[in-house]
Amino acid sequence: MSRKTDYAFWTFMTMAGLAGASTVFNVTKTYSATTPNTEIYRQLDLFGDVLERVRNDYVEKPNDTTLIESAINGMLAALDPHSSFLNAKSFRDMQIQTRGEFGGLGIEVTMENGVIKVVSPIDDTPASKAGVQANDLITHLDGDQIMGLTLEQAVEKMRGPVNTPIQLTIVRKGKDEPFEMKIMRDVIRVQAVKSRLEGDIIYVKLSTFNEQTHANLVKHVDALKKQMPQGKVARGVVLDLRNNPGGLLDQAIAVSDDFLERGAIVLTKGRNLEETQRANARAGDISDGKPIIVLINGGSASASEIVAGALQDHKRATIVGTRSFGKGSVQTIIPLGQNGAIRLTTARYYTPAGRSIQAKGIDPDTLIENELPEELKPKTVEKPRGEASLRGHLKGDAAKDKKEESGSSAYVPKEPEKDQQLQYALKVLRGEIVETPKKAEVAPTPAPPAVDATKPAEKK
Repeated sequence: MSRKTDYAFWTFMTMAGLAGASTVFNVTKTYSATTPNTEIYRQLDLFGDVLERVRNDYVEKPNDTTLIESAINGMLAALDPHSSFLNAKSFRDMQIQTRGEFGGLGIEVTMENGVIKVVSPIDDTPASKAGVQANDLITHLDGDQIMGLTLEQAVEKMRGPVNTPIQLTIVRKGKDEPFEMKIMRDVIRVQAVKSRLEGDIIYVKLSTFNEQTHANLVKHVDALKKQMPQGKVARGVVLDLRNNPGGLLDQAIAVSDDFLERGAIVLTKGRNLEETQRANARAGDISDGKPIIVLINGGSASASEIVAGALQDHKRATIVGTRSFGKGSVQTIIPLGQNGAIRLTTARYYTPAGRSIQAKGIDPDTLIENELPEELKPKTVEKPRGEASLRGHLKGDAAKDKKEESGSSAYVPKEPEKDQQLQYALKVLRGEIVETPKKAEVAPTPAPPAVDATKPAEKK
């Protein structure tokens, strides 16, 4: 075997090890030439040739680790916007983040057309206080353009020591020119659940789905029940999922189960039919069967859409607001030992009635859009951004579902009295609006035998 082919082979072995493969391949030219994998080995020869040329002939000596990580990132980025490589540091940061405390600015982001798109700022974080909004596009960090960086590289640049500043260049719909925003980094402690009594109505806002969400939701609801005047019970529950970018799949299932007595919650379908899984609800409703209104908007994504879709299909809640983001795919974190991990899209998820959310989103039963202040109104009409607008997004099932059309307004006024979506929900639960919103006319359909769905969804 030539030196070049040997080099390509061992490069392949290195990459296979990084991907967590457990099988050792003993490949020779004779073997590869007689198997269906001939083409992949030919391409690996090409990769080995290019890598060798770069290492030997590039104008400056490149870093081998950077070359390999960039190659892996390029491979995963070519699949869809949510698959990526996490080096050891990024993997540790991700694990800390899902526990509810991490360092940074406090924004959930994705990559769109080479720049960073804000899915949602996290409540009470430096980004939220500075005025960062869902759908903002970040083009430069401290004057350096983001174009050419991977999502992980851009996120890494936004992280840094606490109390150090960073300057973002932002393009915002309705603004003629990009503008600068200076933000001070801080420790981000995500308070996943906030709640209060709106008279005799329980209001609960979930800002993310981390490891604490379900447990804290139960505690907050129980505490608010005890705050009710003696002899009185709550009229209903407003569950606010607006600008909640998602998080852990098992937490989305647990939160849905908190309000359901029985039936399917979510179906996940992988590459093969036998990989179909279903999560089922168990008896017990923390709201004691009271009416529920769920608020969603264009910043409600992933795990938020699982909850909204499950409660809508079971006609357990009325969905109010605007169409959700449309991220209907599950990302599994696959550890690679000391080398980090890969975040890989492994399944699509469906509502109990079999509806795909991917690139379509959840449509509210009652469409209400909060009116934008004059300074935020766009000069020209633009199509709202959602999953369907992301380059390389995973396609939905066009044969069975409506056309791709995810994304909508994500504006929520800070003052509750100006929040038209919230005020409408409260009036419905108080009986001040006589006509009850029409609920989704879909009933849960039979599904395959229940299998625990415990893979973590991507934290965006």
